[in-house]
Amino acid sequence: MTLLDFTILAAKVVLVMSILLSTVPILVWVERRGSAFIQDRLGPNLVGPFGLLQPLADVIKFLFKEDPIPVEAHRYLFPLAPLCSLVPAAVTFAAIPFGDTIELWGKTIVLQIADINIGILYIVAFGSLGIYGILLAGWSSNNKYSILGALRSSAQMISYEVALGASLIGPLIIYGTFSLREIVQLQAEHWGILLQPLAFITFFIAAFAECNRFPFDLPEGEAELVAGFHTEYGSMKFALFLWPNTYI
Repeated sequence: MTLLDFTILAAKVVLVMSILLSTVPILVWVERRGSAFIQDRLGPNLVGPFGLLQPLADVIKFLFKEDPIPVEAHRYLFPLAPLCSLVPAAVTFAAIPFGDTIELWGKTIVLQIADINIGILYIVAFGSLGIYGILLAGWSSNNKYSILGALRSSAQMISYEVALGASLIGPLIIYGTFSLREIVQLQAEHWGILLQPLAFITFFIAAFAECNRFPFDLPEGEAELVAGFHTEYGSMKFALFLWPNTYI
């Protein structure tokens, strides 16, 4: 790999991560305002016009809030659990194309961090590793509520991963490739959502369940489990658990 190739790769990584990190506050604001509208309440509306600066205030709070480790928690595995949940979700975006190709300095640049010929298998494999972060968080907290939440969450994730994986079989048969770039290019001729509507609906529902979003938020069980597997987490450790769940 030449210095130019390395620079281009690094630029693509920085660009993708910058987009992901900057869109999280926007998506959180949309969700909170949308939920408030559905439930006939105001939602965030004090910090900035229409509450647009509320996500920024939340980020500042996460950064400067006290970040203790419970006395009975595992001192090394407890802070490691959020990373075990974040990293698998982040690396999956390496195989997702975010554009076609561009010409720079006489070189054709593919707008994708890594054009992997088994892109779908790569995403499914790394996406399934997030469950270890949840299990580790519940166990390392040494808290009964956290352990119960981790067990419920892992059971749900494993169950819906089966449906999520099965929903991919139909599009794979149609397009005959595991490469996400080739699938996107073939979408110009045949839209998968029209050819495999049942697979799309199944994938959409399973994605919500995988991220523990409503109405599949039973693992967190706020009424009886406080917050489930991340009950003992606060500050940036808590925020690291929320980041993967923002993208469904």
